[in-house]
Amino acid sequence: MSVRAQKFLFDVDFSAPDAGRERAAGAADVARQIADAEARGYRAGREAAQREATAESERRAAAAFEQIAGSVQAIAKRMGEIESRMTSEAVDVAVAAARQLAGELVATDPLANIETLVTDCFRHLVATPHLVIRINERLYEAAQPRFEQLAKHSGFQGRLIILAEPDIEAGDCRIEWADGGVVRERAAIDARITELVKTYLASRG
Repeated sequence: MSVRAQKFLFDVDFSAPDAGRERAAGAADVARQIADAEARGYRAGREAAQREATAESERRAAAAFEQIAGSVQAIAKRMGEIESRMTSEAVDVAVAAARQLAGELVATDPLANIETLVTDCFRHLVATPHLVIRINERLYEAAQPRFEQLAKHSGFQGRLIILAEPDIEAGDCRIEWADGGVVRERAAIDARITELVKTYLASRG
């Protein structure tokens, strides 16, 4: 059986204009497309620049805050050192002033503090058989009548012995009784004050 060849006939007439086919872009269309592309490129570039600027600003701000934090820590440390030094100096000044005042009080009335200690002993040792008070020899004449008067007013009925000692500083004294005694020495008091001040300052770091 033989097949007869036939020509292929297109259904489309290429000679007629096709409304579905795109027509060539004109100069105005090309210009508009170029303008749109340039606008999009400009916006993209501007947004990228803004993001970069924001990132750089944040980086600089973080660096600045870090530097400020370091400076604040340094200032706080320095202030702590200044405060410690000022505290130490204030304590030294206060102690020096107190010592000077104490020295002036002793020079003005060397028996004042001794009388306070003696009166306290009389009050607590009413039944003691005898009480010996040792004081600076230059204070003996002024101290004897004053101590005897204190003993009478305190109700002390034992034997009162007042001795002048050349090696006892003015303002110091030693009081002795049968089974005890007490000593007042400014040098020992000063040493104890110095020790307490050092302990206090050491505790503050």
